[in-house]
Amino acid sequence: MQTDRSIALGLRRGFFTRCPACGEGALFGKYLKVEPTCKACGHNNGQYRADDAPPYFTILLVGHLIIGPMLAFNFISTWPLAWVLGTTLPALLAATLFFLPRVKGAVIGFHWAAGVETPAEI
Repeated sequence: MQTDRSIALGLRRGFFTRCPACGEGALFGKYLKVEPTCKACGHNNGQYRADDAPPYFTILLVGHLIIGPMLAFNFISTWPLAWVLGTTLPALLAATLFFLPRVKGAVIGFHWAAGVETPAEI
């Protein structure tokens, strides 16, 4: 297990949904459910609380990657509203569902790198 706690390392391991401490074990047991203890190294990943940061950063990211560039295309103002919604909403949903666990992992990786720990009483 590597002891280097750089922020870049924590963000990278978290983004790829790996344990921030070892980079080997899975960070999530289900879609967004954090594995309390890493099965590879035994690190307590349940101590890092992501709370509202992942949805906020995901909305910010998806908004800049999809909504911003989409406004430059002419079809937004010329197509019927049902067509615009029918083509853009699935893309927004797919991007949001793709990025949300990765952003949550990156937030947890940042907490690991910064040494942020949450008391067990909360």
